[in-house]
Amino acid sequence: MRYEPGTSECRVLINSKEQIEAMLLSLSRLENTEGIREQLRAVHGQLEALHDQVRESRSAARA
Repeated sequence: MRYEPGTSECRVLINSKEQIEAMLLSLSRLENTEGIREQLRAVHGQLEALHDQVRESRSAARA
């Protein structure tokens, strides 16, 4: 997922998603963490949706 962020807000969102991805990888090595991983995947999805909104609003502002 490495790419140049468009704004500082995008950078924060990208960093946050990367940190969650790292946590998911770490937790996958432990038993009984499925519930936590589901919650983290949900948060990751929310961050992705927010990131999409930021990108869309930035694209609209350029047009």
